[in-house]
Amino acid sequence: MYNIVMDWNFSFGWFFLGLLILIAGTLVTVFYQPISDNMASGVSSYERVKLFGIITAVVGLTVMANLHTLILSFFVSIVFGGMH
Repeated sequence: MYNIVMDWNFSFGWFFLGLLILIAGTLVTVFYQPISDNMASGVSSYERVKLFGIITAVVGLTVMANLHTLILSFFVSIVFGGMH
């Protein structure tokens, strides 16, 4: 059973970093056609570039809320057998 108590605290540094990541993901999602035409393989990668933009925006929201430490500590405890 997973039984680690996580103290959540707000951090302005992580908030602004997450906001920058969110803005980058949003810009990739909005301007996916020129990005795909110039940096990827054109029309065949439109959906892939939009997906990367949406994933980046979700990661930005997670970092803004400072939840990335909770998620990372959960996965680290699974990999290393719940060492405290």
